[in-house]
Amino acid sequence: MGNKHIDNTSKHSDVIKNPWSVLREYTDARIGLGRSGISLPTSHLLDFQLAHAQAQDAVHLPLDVDYIFEQIDNTSFNVNIVTSNRTNKELLQKGHKSILLHSEAKDRIEYLQRPDLGRKLNQKSHNILKDTVSVESRPYDLAIVIVDGLSSLAIKENAINFIDKLCQALSQDKQEWSIAPFTIVQQGRVAIGDEVGMLLNAKATLVLIGERPGLSSPDSLGLYLTWDAQVGLTDANRNCISNVRLDGLSYAEAVKKTIYLLKESRRLELSGVNLKDRTTNDEIELTNSEENFLLN
Repeated sequence: MGNKHIDNTSKHSDVIKNPWSVLREYTDARIGLGRSGISLPTSHLLDFQLAHAQAQDAVHLPLDVDYIFEQIDNTSFNVNIVTSNRTNKELLQKGHKSILLHSEAKDRIEYLQRPDLGRKLNQKSHNILKDTVSVESRPYDLAIVIVDGLSSLAIKENAINFIDKLCQALSQDKQEWSIAPFTIVQQGRVAIGDEVGMLLNAKATLVLIGERPGLSSPDSLGLYLTWDAQVGLTDANRNCISNVRLDGLSYAEAVKKTIYLLKESRRLELSGVNLKDRTTNDEIELTNSEENFLLN
């Protein structure tokens, strides 16, 4: 974890240091801040106000669609593309030409006030996907859906880096993975991936979405995997990997978990509460013998 919040309270003689402040070396959480009289030290108060402003900016900042398209076009994704038995329209995927979609929420204000509209494609986007993929064709193995969610900053900073590493890992897998054209959804929420995956005729759908900003994580990317996505599914049908960002869960670890869940989802043909992430089962270690510094 990052250690951006350096405790400098010792510089001020009127600030009473909190013994828990030693834990701040391991977390961005606001713990052990100390006090000046009955108030927070000024430096920590200013840090809080800055973090609050960054969280608000992350929610309201529009997704830079041109930047995302440019990044996708400039990145050579290494994936196995199956083009046999495809129609001309489906050859969109050959060059990974991305498709821009929009939810039924017209703007950010409506998106925030009407979460239900953020879960549905507008009619124009629905028609684009229906015209793109023929239902008679062989299903794609995976559809990757990029959604702005509540933090466009998270998408801008993390989505392409994660997709690049995920595609590298998929290309090295023994199984063949056919990837649907990438889709980018504006004013969307997690469940909108169900409609996109269904219309793209994808077996598995992976939604990359900007998570609700925290006061120390305005750029957190969330991943939601759904097998056989259909409109009307609930969150019980999805697997979630959260906090993917430079100061959170690393891209390498997120890809490791995603690949595991993708392969197990394909093998068992399910996702959600019945599919467990067991990538860390063999890494649990007993630490009971270590001395607890808090008791000193």
